[in-house]
Amino acid sequence: MVTLENLGLRVKEKRGEMGIRAAAKEIGISHATLSRVERGFMPDLANYRRICRWLGIAVEDVVGVTSAPQSLARVHFRKKPTVSAKTAQHLAQMILTAQAAMADIRKNEG
Repeated sequence: MVTLENLGLRVKEKRGEMGIRAAAKEIGISHATLSRVERGFMPDLANYRRICRWLGIAVEDVVGVTSAPQSLARVHFRKKPTVSAKTAQHLAQMILTAQAAMADIRKNEG
């Protein structure tokens, strides 16, 4: 089972003896981003999708993604020292509201 907490470990396991630069190139992300992921940091959404594709797992199959989407939105903003915690919380809520609206639109179109 893949969780947000062990995503970096899964990446390390798959990378094996492959160098970090080679693996990052194969995934389509920078080696610095891959290094951060392996150390337990959550990547942005685009890189997260690339990593999941490389691991051969569906984005929604990672335990913790659907059960705690607000924490995902906050993680990205919390890393920016120029964004206050209150601003990050408001931005995260805006993103979650937009995501919910898009999910409703897709459900009604299908």
